[in-house]
Amino acid sequence: MHLVSPVIVGIIYCLLMSLIKEPHRRHFNAIMVGGAGAAYLSGGGFGPWELPFVALMAYVAYRGLDSWAFVGVGWLLHTAWDMAHHLKGHPILPFYHDASLACAICDPVIALWCFRGGPSLVEVRRLFEGGMKRVWTKSESNGT
Repeated sequence: MHLVSPVIVGIIYCLLMSLIKEPHRRHFNAIMVGGAGAAYLSGGGFGPWELPFVALMAYVAYRGLDSWAFVGVGWLLHTAWDMAHHLKGHPILPFYHDASLACAICDPVIALWCFRGGPSLVEVRRLFEGGMKRVWTKSESNGT
């Protein structure tokens, strides 16, 4: 469960984000990427190198306002930063040793969703259900 729960958190994040209508969903996620870039700033695990990372993430977040691909890249950059902090022993939550590892597992789940264009998972479910209802209705009307 230690490695599965971050995947579940990533899926829940994508489901919750699906409740936001486009283009606001992409804009909100770009802002989240910008915030994720600054998440380690106060911990200072890499000293002054934290600042260029924040600047890079701010640029990626800005580009993410118009591009889901940049939002996905931002989550993958944050994944790499998570792993670097985990290996150095400076987790994002100082009281939870594996917090950065969990974040590094969660973030690629979100990135994959972003690379798919951040689709509404709620609408995908509705389309699937609607499609199944149409198939069911067709077979009933055909008498089969």
